[in-house]
Amino acid sequence: MNGIHDTGGAHGYGPVYREPNEPILHGEWEGRVLALFPALFANGNFNIDEFRHGIERMNPIDYLKGTYYEHWIHSIETLLVEKGVLTATELATGKASGKTATPVLTPVMVDGLLSNGASAARKEGVQARFAVGDKVRVLNKHPVGHTRMPRYTRGKVGTVVIDHGVFVTPDTAAHGKGEHPQHVYTVSFTSVELWGQDASSPKDTIRVDLWDDYLEPA
Repeated sequence: MNGIHDTGGAHGYGPVYREPNEPILHGEWEGRVLALFPALFANGNFNIDEFRHGIERMNPIDYLKGTYYEHWIHSIETLLVEKGVLTATELATGKASGKTATPVLTPVMVDGLLSNGASAARKEGVQARFAVGDKVRVLNKHPVGHTRMPRYTRGKVGTVVIDHGVFVTPDTAAHGKGEHPQHVYTVSFTSVELWGQDASSPKDTIRVDLWDDYLEPA
């Protein structure tokens, strides 16, 4: 979706502010939100692509004003209500109205989950449509749902420099349409191809990871 989150190449946002001596967490509540994610993920309440799409669907003003973990808690609350795990009333009151679920994630599992994560790589023998060195063009499509195809790359031509293998497709996984495993490539673009002759550093290249379905031969 062409939402407020897809700001690559946009003007007017100013420099990225870097907080001196920034702490890992800015408050105890951020740590609790961080802990919620692996617990709910392990419980099968949502996948990573649903989680990202929950953030993308935030009100644009709230998205711009919100902090990193405010984005997280918004998505978590949105998804749990949509999936019937919580009700809006339970969120508002902070009190469960029914039987609580038994957590799948136990304390002994936490270190392993945080260290290794949950890979989206798959071992299916899916044929690659492109090879390293191929010229490809990103499709000029504008999906209304979740996608990892940045707006600034659409319609642009680049070169495949890495084939990472087969991974879950975010566009389908975010909407309950299956994993649809396919190859993911790192595609290199010149800055002039993406930004035109006004590119501030014409010699620069930008590398973007793109799924097979996003590309066509150039």
